[in-house]
Amino acid sequence: MARLLMPLPDRDFDVTEVAVPWKLAVEAGHEVVFCTEAGGHAPAADPRLINGVLFGKLGAEPEPIAFYRELEGTPGFRAPRSWADTDFTAFDGLILAGGHAPGMRQYLGSAEVHARTAAFWATGKPVGAICHGTIVLARARDAEGRSVLHGRRTTCLPRYMEWLAYALTFWKLGRYYRTYPAYVQGEVMAALASPADFTRGPITLGPRGTATDDGPAFVVEDGVYVSARWPGDAYLFARRFLARF
Repeated sequence: MARLLMPLPDRDFDVTEVAVPWKLAVEAGHEVVFCTEAGGHAPAADPRLINGVLFGKLGAEPEPIAFYRELEGTPGFRAPRSWADTDFTAFDGLILAGGHAPGMRQYLGSAEVHARTAAFWATGKPVGAICHGTIVLARARDAEGRSVLHGRRTTCLPRYMEWLAYALTFWKLGRYYRTYPAYVQGEVMAALASPADFTRGPITLGPRGTATDDGPAFVVEDGVYVSARWPGDAYLFARRFLARF
């Protein structure tokens, strides 16, 4: 059994990108430990992804929502650890989930999370990052002051996906889909040793991978590092990451 760590913000993380890796990990016999900035209180997913972002659409699928409802009842989720009191390097694997709503900035922009993630990366143990979660790695610095992604191959939320979601919803939700002024892809690519180390993956405009169909899904694997683009990759991402154990 592996002990896996998943740091989270207090609110606004992506339902699918947290619940699917958690569910597949515990079904495989692993333990998933959660930590937030202060700890002690259950974090909350982006409610729009549960109820529907716009006219009941663009949210999470029913199965990941069901997994999340199950997760909400677990003791470790209801009383997470704090970032400061958690030794990231003591775990066997690190999962960096994403999300785009404003509350994600607490986690994506945390110098403490960046430093502890860099320390974990230096151990050579498996790391999985999906969607906005790759921003944590782009901002985590190695001993030479470079991003830990320097010299590694990765994917992340593609620019076209981020732009399209924003363009379709700006009239109603403003910058809900634009977490930062820079696109995720732009920040991640700037952290790499070469633009060739980034792989966008095939154009995807709706279909998502499921528990039984990986056809629409895409991940990039580079040694112990696994990255994915968006919630539609979550099942494949979780399986490829868990294969490291």
